[in-house]
Amino acid sequence: QFFEREGHLRVPRKHVERIIVGGGAGGGREDGADQEVLEVKLGAWIGNQRSRAAALSPERMERLSAIGMRWAS
Repeated sequence: QFFEREGHLRVPRKHVERIIVGGGAGGGREDGADQEVLEVKLGAWIGNQRSRAAALSPERMERLSAIGMRWAS
């Protein structure tokens, strides 16, 4: 979501991304009552991925690299 909106993964360490879940297309109420907002500490997660890069699977590293992951801070 962040990458699609911003076009990069230079996420500030303290950034919290708000994600709406539930209430998908084809069902649910129009007023959004069946939706939930989750807060994800994306900046911390990105930092953790960088610091644990040596332990990540090659597939995960490829997928993150493909969307612009910067491996050095």
